[in-house]
Amino acid sequence: MNVVQRQMLLSIFHSFLLFLILVTVGWLLFPQDLFVFLWNVRIFDLPMGVVLLCTVILIGTIIGALSGVDLRKKLHVLEEGMRQLGSGYRISSPHTFALQEMDAIWSRMSQLDFHIQEQTKIAQKSADDKASSQEKMLQEIISQERNRLARELHDSVSQQLFAASMLMSAVTEGKGEVSEAKRKQLNMIEQMIQQAQLEMRALLLHLRPVALKDKTLQEGMEELLLELSQKVPLEIRWKIEAMKLSKGIEDHLFRILQESVSNTLRHAKATSLEVLLIERDGLHIMRVTDDGVGFEVDKNKAGSYGLQTMHERALEVGGSLKIVSLPTRGTRLEVRVPIVEKGRE
Repeated sequence: MNVVQRQMLLSIFHSFLLFLILVTVGWLLFPQDLFVFLWNVRIFDLPMGVVLLCTVILIGTIIGALSGVDLRKKLHVLEEGMRQLGSGYRISSPHTFALQEMDAIWSRMSQLDFHIQEQTKIAQKSADDKASSQEKMLQEIISQERNRLARELHDSVSQQLFAASMLMSAVTEGKGEVSEAKRKQLNMIEQMIQQAQLEMRALLLHLRPVALKDKTLQEGMEELLLELSQKVPLEIRWKIEAMKLSKGIEDHLFRILQESVSNTLRHAKATSLEVLLIERDGLHIMRVTDDGVGFEVDKNKAGSYGLQTMHERALEVGGSLKIVSLPTRGTRLEVRVPIVEKGRE
């Protein structure tokens, strides 16, 4: 039974009860004449008592329906506010109710909305600080490891290749009798050694510690997806809007994208991948969709470290992560992060 039906039944009951009370009072005042009057006086060939009873019930029905519709509208406003809070949106502008109880509920919802925004702001700030600290530590470790690898490769492999190249040059340029076939083979080996030297020099150049240029999330995602499209047999499409994000949010969203793409390449057996990054309705939204084999989310979520890590990263920036996947129908991952007003205290 909905609220409109309930209000109609209550109004009909109250109207009928009022009719009985009036009839009882009339009977006490005029014990002999009232019922005779109500029965003998005719309206549209019906006894007046029946007409009065039907009129009372009709009026009660109309009043109940009107009050029920009005109450349903107010409850709908409250329900919509709760739905917005549950979906991560801000609730609509302040609303005033005639009923004090509903007004008090809306006030509590506004306070809850403010509390959620403050918690989101704190979580995002914490993620910013954590990402900055981890980035500095990782950069230092990477720099040290690159120096070590570059030094070892230069002191061992690079020098050995250089020595092998010198020996091959001496052999091919020697005055001894060497057949034409062997000379071609030696020249080929020398060219291979020289090519290996070039690749080693390129590798050493890559390993040298250089200052990394700061990239936005948009630039990092486009660079990653472009590189993937050139190296993997997968149709990759993307739509990435330029937006201003804090360092912590950018770091977490990019790592979630990396993990999601990694899962697609390793497990999905997909032929296409679509990535979307947009800003809508007060939310940063990142969506990754593939047409792979899919999986059962409930069964894999508990035992998958990757899925658990992605959920934790989304929560760390005050957002939410939702994964929809069906066997043979593909997988869609969506991250929603609320936009926090920086000037709001």
